[in-house]
Amino acid sequence: MVIFGTALLAACYLTGIWAGEAIAALIGVKANVGGVGIAMIFLIAAQHFLKKKGLFPPETERGVTFWAMMYIPVVVAMAATQNVLVAIRGGPIALISAAGSFLLCFAVVGAINRLIQRAHPTKTEDELALGSDVLQTK
Repeated sequence: MVIFGTALLAACYLTGIWAGEAIAALIGVKANVGGVGIAMIFLIAAQHFLKKKGLFPPETERGVTFWAMMYIPVVVAMAATQNVLVAIRGGPIALISAAGSFLLCFAVVGAINRLIQRAHPTKTEDELALGSDVLQTK
């Protein structure tokens, strides 16, 4: 059901916000640190786990897909309300966290690519990049 997908998204969002608040408390920042990003990571992991177990039917996926399409406009609106100059003047923590999050994302994307390549060892990188078109022409 569509509502289960929305419930999964809500659970991941609440868990991510809680994790962002916990990280902020640990490093002494009075703001949520990456809660929405952590929530998206939880959602991706939950979707993968549920699909692997056969517990994520297409109806449930529609509930997640709807909100996934709403994600980019929401993030743009949130970013528009932040004052970057005040954050940078507040100290080097803004620059350190930006560099750290960039490096973490870079590492995670690399790890995901390696996992995909291990899951499909017979496919070449070109076949993975082009999808099934290459496989049909062979």
